[in-house]
Amino acid sequence: MEVQGRDKEIALMGQLLESDRSEFLALYGRRRVGKTYLIDQLYGNKMVFAMSGLHDATLPEQLQNFSQAFQSSTKQITPTPKNWLEAFHILIQHIEKIKRPSKKVVFIDELPWLSTARSGFLSSIEHFWNSWASKRKDILLVVCGSAASWMIQNIVRNKGGLHNRITQTIRLLPFTLGETEKLLKSNGIKLSQYQIAQIYMVTGGIPYYLMSVKRGQSVPQIINNLCFNKDALLAKEFDFLFESLFGNGQNHLAIINALAEKNIGLTRTEILKKGKLPNAGSTTRLLDELEESGFIGKYTPFEKKSKDALYRIADPYTLFYYKFIKSTKSTSNTYLSISQTSSWPIWQGMAFENICLYHIPQIKDKLGISGVNTLQASWIKKGTKLDQGAQIDMLIDRDDAIINVCEAKFSQDVFVIEKDYAKKLQTKLSVFKQNIKSKKSVFLVFISTVGVQKNEYYFDLVQNEVKLTDLFADAK
Repeated sequence: MEVQGRDKEIALMGQLLESDRSEFLALYGRRRVGKTYLIDQLYGNKMVFAMSGLHDATLPEQLQNFSQAFQSSTKQITPTPKNWLEAFHILIQHIEKIKRPSKKVVFIDELPWLSTARSGFLSSIEHFWNSWASKRKDILLVVCGSAASWMIQNIVRNKGGLHNRITQTIRLLPFTLGETEKLLKSNGIKLSQYQIAQIYMVTGGIPYYLMSVKRGQSVPQIINNLCFNKDALLAKEFDFLFESLFGNGQNHLAIINALAEKNIGLTRTEILKKGKLPNAGSTTRLLDELEESGFIGKYTPFEKKSKDALYRIADPYTLFYYKFIKSTKSTSNTYLSISQTSSWPIWQGMAFENICLYHIPQIKDKLGISGVNTLQASWIKKGTKLDQGAQIDMLIDRDDAIINVCEAKFSQDVFVIEKDYAKKLQTKLSVFKQNIKSKKSVFLVFISTVGVQKNEYYFDLVQNEVKLTDLFADAK
């Protein structure tokens, strides 16, 4: 099967094969995002050795796994090595017998599972690269991991023997809307962009989930099969993700639980209080790990410092899981049933905002400012007895003296700005202008699915318009 999307990654990975030196590629991203598939498709016929770490396994079990992987890759039987230094020595001896001049790919998947306490794995792979592989011109060492924070701390930003040794780093992100559309079309699935967006709001553009979408099914059928039917893939996926990424992740879970209760996001201090967590560096590490793994997003409010940052759930699947999967008793028409509940429009609004936040490059393209430096932020002013408050979930602060206040609405039909809603928008803009220090002009950008009706309120308020089809475009 041809790889869909990933054009930039494919080009970069191809260059590593053609370079005149040995290369060390660290590729990371959340589980199910397609890391192993991409590597197999691009490098499969170049691999001289491939193995994957075992989850929650002992050192002897991992070393036995190495022997089995060695036999599978080389068709040679080798005794189980006593330690990782010996394992890499066996690998070196094998590669030195291969005489072809082209790049020889060594692929080690789920690296964090191999580097357990006192295993000696990390120092051994450092020795493998520094003392042998880096001195040649024909080795492409590829290491991969789903625990993004571990990969960054221990490989990408290694302070020891691998410091500045990584020659290329790739963070594999979920598909955009456009990439999702291409993947579904390649599988013969013919849905409208509106329907694809509905699926994206649940799956978050994770290829593994999207590959479970079946031809000839409606959106309710697809979501029911993925989330609510017996043995549905996403019914228990959340627990699996947390266990595989964080092991004993009770404190990680406490943060997600706290954020799930507050739609507008929480500060670090508020998370500590709600999650009953200690005010220590360990909590900062937990937040970083959740952010790097794509579960949460960190947004600094406009004209505020990083210490005032708000955290909110950014992963669409996690948001949907907490809103509906976790607490809903499954039936044959679950999706249609929950779509009639009072919590549905709240979730739908948050889910569409998350889509917009993930597609800022596409929004900038539509606004004609792809080459302008910008800062994405939020803004909130709590109301008092004397002053009216307001909240803006997404704004784009531009270097060309403009601030775009973005208003996002997900609707099946053309959105109509009625009198009452127009008054709320006017108030929001007025409160914002009165309370910020900036002298930049403020433009309202309306982001909708199929467009906004051109009535008197539209022309009075809206400066720019972005439609769903714009979010499906390839970013420049």
